[in-house]
Amino acid sequence: MHAVASSLLVGLVAVSQVSGTPCPTKPKPMKHIDLGPRPYYLVNNMTDGPLKSKLDSCKEMTMKPSTFSIGHRGGACLQFPEHSRESNMAGARMGAGVLECDVTFTKDRQLVCRHSQCDLHTTTNIVNIPSLNAKCTKPFTPAKDGKPASAKCCTSDITLAEFKSLCAKMDSSNATATSPKDYLGGTPNWRTDLYATCGKVMDLKEHIALVESLGLGHTPELKAPEVPMPFEGNYTHEMFAQQMIDTYKHLKVPASRVLSQSFEVKSVLYWIKNEPAFGKTAVLLDESGDEAGAMPQAVQNLTLYAKAGVKTMAPPMHYLVEVKNGVMVPSAYAKKAKALGLKLISWSLERSGPLALVHEKGDYYYTSVRDIVTKDGDMYNYVDVLARQVGVTGMFSDWSGTVTYYANCFGIGLK
Repeated sequence: MHAVASSLLVGLVAVSQVSGTPCPTKPKPMKHIDLGPRPYYLVNNMTDGPLKSKLDSCKEMTMKPSTFSIGHRGGACLQFPEHSRESNMAGARMGAGVLECDVTFTKDRQLVCRHSQCDLHTTTNIVNIPSLNAKCTKPFTPAKDGKPASAKCCTSDITLAEFKSLCAKMDSSNATATSPKDYLGGTPNWRTDLYATCGKVMDLKEHIALVESLGLGHTPELKAPEVPMPFEGNYTHEMFAQQMIDTYKHLKVPASRVLSQSFEVKSVLYWIKNEPAFGKTAVLLDESGDEAGAMPQAVQNLTLYAKAGVKTMAPPMHYLVEVKNGVMVPSAYAKKAKALGLKLISWSLERSGPLALVHEKGDYYYTSVRDIVTKDGDMYNYVDVLARQVGVTGMFSDWSGTVTYYANCFGIGLK
């Protein structure tokens, strides 16, 4: 999803990297969905009204998984290391009906789950492993003479075997660090390092096997390469796009259960042309309206995408909702997509901090509604407009339980 810069909070204790208890090798579909306290807290925090009354009436329901609830980076990265096995298992336990693997490649051209090809320095402990830090595009450099600590480590810098030796951690770094260990810190205070005890990183094949064993849906995102392509002379972008699809075909996952995503139009069009079964369910992620004054063009582009065969668009939440007379309503983007018959998926709920802070300081995902969100309970007003007025068919979330609760209460996508 949208590449939000890692928080560089100062003075926090570095995350510990110790081995955690291993998970079962082949988990089974989860019969008991446990949302934890957060959805109930959000409902209690809402302003009184029909929506709160409806959501309040669902508090004693037996919850089911929902395909409307899409696990972003595993579905639990509000509190678990993103794209770790632990995040995926927690997202599944919270009822995510679809789990995401952002797909990039290693030096030996193996596909792995990582939000960005070059985020290992903030999402793993690589800088604290001297032999692997030395292989980074830019090895760790300590803070000195007023300059912040820095590093840049990419999956393409190391082999699959080396990648598998890493521990996943919360996405963060400490700009004042003078040692690699200290650089691992900086987790925002509204997240937690409680579960960041050497999360297990995953390659794409492992992720597919896990999702299949859980009986859930797949949504891999082909990440834009951050290294020159063709990589090392002969690994082309098309080969990369095809390799991702071939992995699902080889493991006999039906195309109908795979929502392949990309921000790159060329990748989605490649699948439409060369893998039509996967192209039919492919999702074009859209952030073309981010720059000032760019939204009208983003709306116009929808017509071109629809003519090219794109069936599903996935913009950030704030593209789809605007405020009129103090009320959230569908945006021009949402109305145009509906007129063209395009399906919509939104991203990413629970990616932000407390909404009081969002209201005060702003936040990417709440750009269009910042003025009228003042407390955490307002999140469900946002979800409700996206679900019932805009008509999104799924919502990516960093804490799956929040969306799963809403989906169960309104009977959306239940498995």
